[in-house]
Order: sequence, then structure tokens, then C-alpha cells
Amino acid sequence: MSADRTLHIAIPAMNEGAFLHATLECLKRQSVGNYQIWICVNQPDTWWADPSKENICRDNQSTLAFLLSLAWDKLHIIDHSSPGKGWQGKAHGVGQARKVLMDAISRIALDTDLIVSLDADTLFENDYLASLAAVFDRHPEAVALSNPYFHTLTGTENLDRAMLRYEIYMRHYAINLWRIRSPYSFTALGSAITLPVSAYRKIGGMTAKKSGEDFYLLQKLRKTGWIVNHNTSLVYPATRFSDRVFFGTGPALIKGSQGLWDSYPIYDHRLFDRVAATYSLFPALFHKPLETPMSAFLNRQFGEEDIFEPLRKNNKTSERFIHACHHKVDGLRVLQFLKHHQAQVNLRDEDNLLDFFEVFYPDFFIKFGLEVKKTLDFQASPIALLNGIRNFLMEKERIYQENDRP
Repeated sequence: MSADRTLHIAIPAMNEGAFLHATLECLKRQSVGNYQIWICVNQPDTWWADPSKENICRDNQSTLAFLLSLAWDKLHIIDHSSPGKGWQGKAHGVGQARKVLMDAISRIALDTDLIVSLDADTLFENDYLASLAAVFDRHPEAVALSNPYFHTLTGTENLDRAMLRYEIYMRHYAINLWRIRSPYSFTALGSAITLPVSAYRKIGGMTAKKSGEDFYLLQKLRKTGWIVNHNTSLVYPATRFSDRVFFGTGPALIKGSQGLWDSYPIYDHRLFDRVAATYSLFPALFHKPLETPMSAFLNRQFGEEDIFEPLRKNNKTSERFIHACHHKVDGLRVLQFLKHHQAQVNLRDEDNLLDFFEVFYPDFFIKFGLEVKKTLDFQASPIALLNGIRNFLMEKERIYQENDRP
């Protein structure tokens, strides 16, 4: 590991008094010591006048007092929680906290240092920081790492069922992006992202979002270079209901526990094939206008007659044109396309998943039996079966991750 590289751990914390201790204990047990910890305890300042937010305000004050009591020379505390110091106006939320943290790190760090994005309720193995440094020693050209993750089961059935359904959604989505060779085949978890300070500076810093900031950060980085997706050391995001953000894991579990999964469908794999067919036409589009499976949708989204025409005018070589096409038809546009057309798919999520396995992974039925075709039900199937499906998808995703190259 590079001896002159410091790992800067960036942790936003809001109402995390019950969880932050365990994350800090994970950091204390790391096999390397060349790291600094940056924690932003945060909330909107107006919450001090809101009785319904009193418990969060008190929890944040307890967290600040606990952090100050540590007198840890590795620890940098950013207080955006105390009266008069909280977020003002519309600039608030986890995205704002991550931006403040990363900007503060960027002001003092070396280009070769690493920013390690965590959440205040994330656990990880003792070699995690060492493994991150090793990834960038092996791949100095990488602009980020989207680290492999795993949500542990809690023993509470409705929570575990929701988590497994959500993770099945995430892994099925990622595998299909890998399958069609999308440049945006990564999973964005704020608790599992590492990037060089130089890459952060190159993109002009982070764009604050109330939620989804991790996705937009990785997409922005991907447009400048390659993102690594493989590491031998995992992160373990918390399996918990949470409404701290507007969308993401916590809110998904709350809605999912009520059977509401419309925002996280198991997409028909044939929709990904339409994205792949569009990708395959990029070289030909350099020479002349062509209709693609995504053309009508994209033209409506951008309010243009032909989104590729300006790209043809501004990019004089086929290589630059194709690159520009992938910038235009980015991960957000792919997701929007899938969501739009999934609404027209008249199949259960379970049937979409089983059809995907039948076409691409028939070994699934050898492992789980043909009876699963009749019995799979995300709301009723045994937790053991859902966990097995999650683990099956994780293993298939890992193969893609290990074999990915710039």
C-alpha cells in the first residue's frame, strides 16, 4: 500500500446515536492506521422549533457530545446541527452533508489520497481500509470504487423480507446492466463508495441532492473514467427501516414492508435488450439518422426531434461520437426508459425474475427446483428461499465484477 496515501473517511450523521458507535469501533479495528475520520452531524436549523423533530435534535446533540469526548486526533467534527449552525433553506439532507464533508477533505488532502464514503450505521471487515488502498494501487487509472455489499438478516421477518426483495431488485438490475455492457453498470450506495481526491477535484466536486446523491456522484465520475466494482472486502449496510432520506434503502424498506414495490420493479429483461440494441446502433448513427428502440422516448425526454443530430455535428470522429452518445444516454436516462416501459409490462415481479433465470441462468432451477416456478411469492415465500435467491444473484454479479476491465 502506498505509504504516503491517507484515507479520509466521510460520514454524515443525523439521528445516528444508536448506530455510530459500532461504525467507529469498526474503524478502530482496522489493520492500517493512515486514515482520518470526518463526521458531519446535521439537520435543518428550523427543526429546533419543530416539536416533532425534538428527538432528532437531542440525539444529534448527544452524538456531538460523544464525539467531542473521544478527543481522538484522527477525528474531524463538522457541526451542522447545533442551534444556529443547522442547514438553512433548501440546502439540507444527506447529499448536502456528503458534499460538505468531501469538499472539506478536498481542501486539505493530497491528490493521491482517498475519500471513503460511509454511512453512520455501516459495518465492515478489519481489512476494509487496507483493501481499498490496495484496489487503487492495482488500478491507479480508476476514478472510483463501487464496493461489493451485503445486507445481513436481522431475524425480524417483515424487515428481512423487505430487505431481500430490495436487494434482489438491485442485483437483478445490476446484472442486466452488466449483461448489456452498459458503462453505467454499478450499484450506488453512499456507504460503499471510494474515490481518489484527484477524481473528486476533476469533476468539480459533488452535486448536493436530498437523496440519490450517491448515484449522481458515480454517474458523474463514470463520465470521466472507469469505476472498479470488485473488492475482496465487503461492506455491510444496516438492515433497518429509515425515513432519513426521500428515497433509497430505508424508505424502500418502509414502503416494501407494506407491499408497495412500484418504484423498484423487477424489470422485464427484454427492456434491457432494447437498450443494448440502441447501444449497438451508435456507430451507424454517426453516419446518418436511424430509428433506435429508445429514440421516441429520448426525443420526448430532451424535447428534441433527434437527440443524436447535435452529437454528429459536434464530434468529428466515430469514437468521440459514441462516447458522446453514452454521455447523453446515461444511467439516469436508461433507468427512466426502463421505468416508462415497465408500466406496460403485464407480468408479476416474480414472473419477470423467473423468466430472467430461465433465459440466462437455467442452473437456478437445478439449484432451487422447478416447483419454484409455481410457488415463488415475494410476500409469502420462506425467508430462506428469498435469501438463497439473493445469494445466487450476488454470486452471478460477483463474476461480472471480477472480470470487468477498463
